[in-house]
Amino acid sequence: MIDLREIRSVTDFQKNIKSYVQKLKVSRSPMVLTVNGKAELVVQNAETYQELLDEVEKARFVTAVNQGIQEMEAGLGRDATDALDGLRARLAL
Repeated sequence: MIDLREIRSVTDFQKNIKSYVQKLKVSRSPMVLTVNGKAELVVQNAETYQELLDEVEKARFVTAVNQGIQEMEAGLGRDATDALDGLRARLAL
């Protein structure tokens, strides 16, 4: 969650970039940067960002698996052997 105390202007961020980079590394929390008083950017350390991407990928995978299970339970799926045979035939393997 974004800490509303961690909203800074791009100008302030640029002037104090070293201290803000260190703060981002330690806090592992994102910081909102504004341009003309409007939120425009979110910055955070790379490790925390990668963790976020990993969580999103995991959530998408779980959603896709659950959708597949629901489709199979509804009788909309195909047997894996039949599906692979169809792929082999289509790809001439």
